[in-house]
Amino acid sequence: MNKKLILIALLVSAAYTVKAAVNNSDTTKTTGDTPLAISGSVDAYYKYDFSGHKNIQTSFASDQNSLSIGMIDLGLKKKVGKASFVGEVSFGPRSDQSLPTVNTNYHIQNLYVSYDVTAKLNLTGGYMSTFIGYEVISPAGNFNYSTSYLFTNGPFQNAGVKATYTFSDKVSLMAGIFNDEWNVYQSVHNVDAFGAQLFLAPAKGWTAYINLLTANNSTPTSGTEIDLTTAYQITNAFKLGLNAADYSATNGAGTGGFEGVALYPQLAVSNAVTLGLRGEYFKNKVGTYQSIGPVAGQSVTGLTLTTNVKAGPLTLIPEVRLDNGSKDMFINSDAAATKSASQFVLAAVYAF
Repeated sequence: MNKKLILIALLVSAAYTVKAAVNNSDTTKTTGDTPLAISGSVDAYYKYDFSGHKNIQTSFASDQNSLSIGMIDLGLKKKVGKASFVGEVSFGPRSDQSLPTVNTNYHIQNLYVSYDVTAKLNLTGGYMSTFIGYEVISPAGNFNYSTSYLFTNGPFQNAGVKATYTFSDKVSLMAGIFNDEWNVYQSVHNVDAFGAQLFLAPAKGWTAYINLLTANNSTPTSGTEIDLTTAYQITNAFKLGLNAADYSATNGAGTGGFEGVALYPQLAVSNAVTLGLRGEYFKNKVGTYQSIGPVAGQSVTGLTLTTNVKAGPLTLIPEVRLDNGSKDMFINSDAAATKSASQFVLAAVYAF
């Protein structure tokens, strides 16, 4: 009930603030309007698991020993005066796998509107890519082509309304109310999840996001996730990223949860070639909640060596991944249980 009252108060306050801003305006001119921006990507890949079987259960690139397609991603963005919108739709297998249930036609990745109440305060409402985590659905937004266990087990999207206040170019704070379940356009029962994000820029080239998403209801994603995402461009050639998260399940999601950390060092060896390593540790806590990957009480460590070779808008991504579980969680070439799995991926991503 308190969350509902907060939401109603936020919406009423926003409405009066927007009305006041419009009434106090001396002109209806759309100074600062931006042209309609169109962006997107297409991708394809080849993957081979050295066991000869599908093994690693993280999101996307799931086809074994196949030349396969990823998805077409199309985005639109426009700003008129203080108001703006973002719309993004995707098609293809990677798009289908970003849904909790398969939709073989299309998927809306983003659909939201924003309003700059002041130069410091922004209101946004709709269906949005989640603010949790380091990696994203679109391959154009990631360095690695395969995804982490932290990404796979966290939210992909959240529908709701949020307010962001920018104190300075080094500090901002977001708070919002979201639907009770992740990755859905409509709430299952209520709009009763609370989310917040503190943005910090401690030094030049260093950004950090401290994130919180919590709900206690009867949905499969009920619980609290605390997430840290940070990246530091230490030199022109060397960048270091980190993602750490802890999720505690409650109510409909059961007991337990997951925890993990991933490190992302990247080294640009030329203008066209960058080498990167993702080192990840992921654990499924003891309880009834089942993460994608290790079972309750078990963990997995993954090392992914990735190269990005750029030729204009085209990026070629050769990648080798080695995962090792605390107990048997994969299968070998004889289909017998084993602790380890390894795979090779060669992907092509065209972004525009």
